[in-house]
Amino acid sequence: MSAEVGQQHPLGIYLKIWILLFILSTLSYMVDYIGFQGYLRWTLILVFMFLKAGFIIAIFMHVMWERMALVLTILGPPVALLFLIGAMAIEGDYTFGARVDYFGANPNAEPLPVTHIGEHEGEAH
Repeated sequence: MSAEVGQQHPLGIYLKIWILLFILSTLSYMVDYIGFQGYLRWTLILVFMFLKAGFIIAIFMHVMWERMALVLTILGPPVALLFLIGAMAIEGDYTFGARVDYFGANPNAEPLPVTHIGEHEGEAH
């Protein structure tokens, strides 16, 4: 009597994903090598990062072969946190813009060094 303990996944998929991860890593490094700047650079880096993480989670952590309830239990909280972080970033940007608009702050102002904290005009040190 032979009882099969677990699932056997084809070895070829692991090799294909490993090669794909190698290609995605190469593309990620090429973003810096080519010298992309600004939002394009960060967008490409994040896209490659999320693709690599998704393939690792799906294939090497065997999430692709799990029940949907378990997949949602594992991936639901991080997705919710990413959504909340994005909402906080948008709110923070709005608050900063409102302060600049209504309080007249210079958005390009440089912060004072720590040595200037607590100094008042006319005080001798």
